[in-house]
Amino acid sequence: MAQKPPRPYQVTPHGAIERVDDNLWSVESAVPGIPGGIFPRRMSILRLGDGSLLLHNAIPLDDAGLAALRALGRPSILVIPSPLHCLDANAVRERYQVRLLCPAGALAAVRERTAVDGTLDELPRDPAVRFEPLGGVPSGEGVLVATSADGARASLVLGDVLLNVPHLPGFWGFVYRLGGFTGAAKAGPIWLKRAVTDRAALRASLERLATTPSLHRLVPSHGPLVERDPARVLGDVARAIRT
Repeated sequence: MAQKPPRPYQVTPHGAIERVDDNLWSVESAVPGIPGGIFPRRMSILRLGDGSLLLHNAIPLDDAGLAALRALGRPSILVIPSPLHCLDANAVRERYQVRLLCPAGALAAVRERTAVDGTLDELPRDPAVRFEPLGGVPSGEGVLVATSADGARASLVLGDVLLNVPHLPGFWGFVYRLGGFTGAAKAGPIWLKRAVTDRAALRASLERLATTPSLHRLVPSHGPLVERDPARVLGDVARAIRT
């Protein structure tokens, strides 16, 4: 299949880069191009052991945001968590001059949207981050386990396996609520249908991730951080997946 024309580097309104932990930051915007213009997305920023930066989920930044990003370190890797998160991947890859990595099983699908430099199997071994694949997901999608510089706290950086979007206002907020995209933390309904072939295996993966030592927070790509009882929340998400 021919590669689709890439979206240009197009900055849409976004927040400031905010510190999450001593080597973890994030920036939020609304997902462009979908009804309502209110559904949130997050780009997570991890500082690796060599001082360079790994970006998870692409969001184009304005000049001030890009300067703030580069003040944290040199962007070196962009992780695209799934084929559903390719909208700005090509533009960010080219503007920031980073290597784009994606799940191995999603390589063909992601290449329809953007050039790819490698798979998450090639993620460098680093004390700051490791990749944990999810069971029951043939594309090889998974979770980044980010460890604080002092080793005391672990954060799980997730794709659509976890939506944590509160109910949104207005007509489109009502539509998202009816579709099951907002409310209590949950696995993304579209992602569950498209990406998951063995829900029991996925549940087992989430239950295992809930026991991650020193688990301090969940960092979803959509919605606020979960810093209160993250293990319980992830366990609840697992138990809500019908097998």
